[in-house]
Amino acid sequence: MKDPCEHITEHQNIVAQAKATMPPEEAVEVMAARFKAVSEPSRLKILLALSSGELCVEHIAEAVGGSQSAVSHQLKTLKDNRIIKCRREGKNILYSVDDEHIMTMIKVAKEHLHCDE
Repeated sequence: MKDPCEHITEHQNIVAQAKATMPPEEAVEVMAARFKAVSEPSRLKILLALSSGELCVEHIAEAVGGSQSAVSHQLKTLKDNRIIKCRREGKNILYSVDDEHIMTMIKVAKEHLHCDE
């Protein structure tokens, strides 16, 4: 049976390049998990708040309009995915962005959607 595609040679070259540059399955799974973590609206709002600087849970909740318990739950997911980090300062735990690449993607998405106008 003949391949109906008229671009078979060109497409075969692209397929070979795609296979050669495809990350290992484990890396693809990590990328997908991070995209999933960031794609949830309340977690995205937390990251947008943290893009301005380090905050405690109370102030993150105030910035995003959520309860401290809900924000704490979302912070755990972001921390588990190594998107944010935390540090203790006295009695406070302060959260900040740990993966600037994610923030670059969010910035590009905002620019693409003209969110800063």
